[in-house]
Amino acid sequence: MPYSQFKFSDLHQKFGIEEETTKMFENLVPVEPTDWLTRTLEINLQMPLLSEKSKSEYIIAPILTDIWEQNKECFTIFSGVSLDVDTDKGLNGECDFIFSSEPRKKYSLVSPIFTLVEAKNDNISNGIPQCIAQMLGARLFNEKNEKPLKSIYGCVTTGEEWQFLELNENKILVHNKLILLNKIDEILGALQYILNISLSKKCDNIGNI
Repeated sequence: MPYSQFKFSDLHQKFGIEEETTKMFENLVPVEPTDWLTRTLEINLQMPLLSEKSKSEYIIAPILTDIWEQNKECFTIFSGVSLDVDTDKGLNGECDFIFSSEPRKKYSLVSPIFTLVEAKNDNISNGIPQCIAQMLGARLFNEKNEKPLKSIYGCVTTGEEWQFLELNENKILVHNKLILLNKIDEILGALQYILNISLSKKCDNIGNI
């Protein structure tokens, strides 16, 4: 059973996962988009974005690229790669975007993974179990490579709506509100918050944007 087939009941039964809705981001500091991102979204939002692929390419990827650029390239974003960790547990399949703490360009996925972003066409709720399964896969991937992290973060987005998640032990924290695209500075701020927590010991430039 690949990531895309997981339901909440599978996560409860197989992994003992429990969810809790909470305010994930205390004192969230908005991050202004670059002029490049502002102009790119102005152009791209004129396209007929009718599929997950188009939203991923024209909305989500530019936003992730912008936060990568603003942080002095202190991490790597992998797009459309497989995270095949344990097929017996169903922890296998392709992920839309994976953030790795390794800042140098690599041609294969490296640990530790700290964030996954899953693109969905129009239904955030249906994408959450899939993203949680990917987060479990990332945690196991890190452990197998002897680079465990306390928390793994995730996000399910339609491009217009962004739902952030955190996996800590067997609990999934779900941010208590969706962040909308018209609040692009808050989306970037949430991503920056995650970067500051996950990478603060690896990159002196993080957050100096």
